[in-house]
Amino acid sequence: MLTLASLACERDDRVLFSGLTMQARAGEIWQITGANGAGKTTLLRILVGLHGFYEGRCQWAIPRLQEELLYLGHQPGIREELSAEENLRFACALNGQAGDLMSALQAVGLRGFEDVPAAHLSAGQKRRIALARLWLSRKRVWVLDEPYTAIDQHGVESLDACLQSAAGQGTLVIYTSHHRVDGRVRRLHLAGGQAEVVS
Repeated sequence: MLTLASLACERDDRVLFSGLTMQARAGEIWQITGANGAGKTTLLRILVGLHGFYEGRCQWAIPRLQEELLYLGHQPGIREELSAEENLRFACALNGQAGDLMSALQAVGLRGFEDVPAAHLSAGQKRRIALARLWLSRKRVWVLDEPYTAIDQHGVESLDACLQSAAGQGTLVIYTSHHRVDGRVRRLHLAGGQAEVVS
């Protein structure tokens, strides 16, 4: 589904990574690791077409990628004045998603908080509003920037199961985190201007 060939990127006259060559296939889970500032978020932004300043090749074998892509960035992307349910309904409408919103909110531990404005929720709960979209998504590619940030152990376990289930149905999952999903996961490590596939 994705081919990277000799991909390289600089920022502020510093090489973030170079010589990145890899192939990612349907049903795989890829974890991107590295220290803060190593270029993980920049790489994800290249993959989804939000960062065009790079050398090498980034090629998707998916016509109309944007229609098949679910991208969750660092920020939860929610409206503070809307409730959890309203935020999820709005996000789903924008992305052509549909399904049982209450079940999705239940899966991320927000049942009982669905009518509470996001402004009154914790950082972890706000993050879970965004993550609830995963339980409704039928997209073929998920690109997730630090999805495990600010969620508790139960949330971690639930998210692990969600990613494994999606991969089992053929979704390509690419995420940044120091947390490794249980099971068969490919890992790409960024450090010292280099990118290495380590598993």
